[in-house]
Amino acid sequence: MSVLLVIAVLGILIIVHELGHFMAARLQNIHVNRFSIGFGPIIWKYQGPQTEYALRGLPLGGFVGFPDNDPDSTIPEDDLDLLNNRPILDRAIVISAGVIANLIFAYFLLVAQVGIVGEFSNYAPGVKVPAVATDISSTAAQAGMRANDIILSVDNQELGANTEAISILVQTIQNNPNKTLEMEIERDGGKLFLKITPELGDDSKGRIGVQLSPNVVQYRINNIFEAFSFGAQEFQRMVVRTFQGFWQLVSNFSQTAEGVKGPIGIVDIGVKFAKNNVSDLFKFAALISINLAVINILPLPALDGGQLAFLAIEGVRGKPLPLRVQENVMQTGFVLLLGLGVFLIIRDIANLDGVRSMFQR
Repeated sequence: MSVLLVIAVLGILIIVHELGHFMAARLQNIHVNRFSIGFGPIIWKYQGPQTEYALRGLPLGGFVGFPDNDPDSTIPEDDLDLLNNRPILDRAIVISAGVIANLIFAYFLLVAQVGIVGEFSNYAPGVKVPAVATDISSTAAQAGMRANDIILSVDNQELGANTEAISILVQTIQNNPNKTLEMEIERDGGKLFLKITPELGDDSKGRIGVQLSPNVVQYRINNIFEAFSFGAQEFQRMVVRTFQGFWQLVSNFSQTAEGVKGPIGIVDIGVKFAKNNVSDLFKFAALISINLAVINILPLPALDGGQLAFLAIEGVRGKPLPLRVQENVMQTGFVLLLGLGVFLIIRDIANLDGVRSMFQR
């Protein structure tokens, strides 16, 4: 049941993206002759007055088709309502509308999640200390650290309001055995500084004898206006984290490429969200919607960003690139993306817990 629910969520995100393109075109009276979810052979279709609506066999996205280059179209080539005959700005609106739709949808998903659950969790600066060991080996206790302290910085390095704060603190402690570290502490609303020397452990790493946890603050939502406000905060955090993730992928590809997930991997993650709490699916859907928007805006062939890049070149040149060049680039990009999708699907299936256990028997 969870798998079907997650697949339905992903399908909705694809529909939202393609509806963005579709509505942006129709609201400008631009001709649209196809609205398809998926690629490849048609499983189901409905022919409307102007547009064919179809569900296709390969659920790796979707597309909105225009009659400009359709040999079967009866619309005259000089019709001003053909997409290619519209000004660059009109076409840019249509191309970017899918990304905009996904971002707007993600924001309202987060507002809905906050409104339904009635509370909102967010990271606050620093790392919380739930407990401090009291034995003689606890250098933190000897330095005066207490349970419920919040470590704001270590050696002048601030621990921000994010998931990396714990990793930064742990690595600093482990990498500096027998070296005195100055930590800024928040306690009962005030601040103080403690000097703590990590003890050399049996694993040759430093330790100070404390438990650590993210500094997460719970907010209670009292009205719809607060839901919109907290939804906006979470939306901003997710967008920033998404761009940071893509930058890490580009700048450190060899170490981060393994974390890239295909459709199967995304469904697997979504199922875990659904099992923990169905309301968490809202946050999962919002995260995927934001990622879908960011991926599509990248200036790569076969993506919305690639088409926007063609428009930018047209604006600089004063005329579009030859149609054959555009088609070759887009088709090559589509084949490469399709190949990447198939590769990720195979890898994700192989990495599923059930499949791994079969081969490990």
